[in-house]
Amino acid sequence: MVGTTTGPPTVLRMARGGLRNRFSAALSRLLRRTAPPGSATVAGPSSVADEIGYAPRPDGRPDPGEIVWGWVPYDEGDGRGKDRPILVIGRRGRDLLGLMLTSKNHHRDAGDEARWGRYWADLGTGDWDARRRQSEVRLDKLLVLDPAQVRREGAALDRVRFDAVIAEARRVQGW
Repeated sequence: MVGTTTGPPTVLRMARGGLRNRFSAALSRLLRRTAPPGSATVAGPSSVADEIGYAPRPDGRPDPGEIVWGWVPYDEGDGRGKDRPILVIGRRGRDLLGLMLTSKNHHRDAGDEARWGRYWADLGTGDWDARRRQSEVRLDKLLVLDPAQVRREGAALDRVRFDAVIAEARRVQGW
């Protein structure tokens, strides 16, 4: 019987399923947000203690202690990512070292986040977010960022909050 769902698959249903799968895969590839050249990468484990410092300057260029905007890869490592605020904490050669920010509240699911190795600290509000939402900084994911790929300077973080973030990131990452 053609068109029934109880018997073996018909050629028509098999063809429709194959087209649907190919269409879904193609649509997924088109919609995937892929990283632009020179975007942020995740740093491997190493000591960064000598590379961290607080030196914001209102000169339009990204400096340690400032929150800038750049492309951050998703944890899946599949080339996708998102443009988001990043706290610059230091330099490695000509590159910047940073920690990403989010306005999502991770305290509700802190146990689940920790189970996956993700640790967050409250940062508060600032000029980097036009809506002045509360922000959190991710402590376990050190980013390396090409300064030429920073899209804009958001704000300078005050020294007290910067030092608190660095202390927590050192504790979490062990540097």
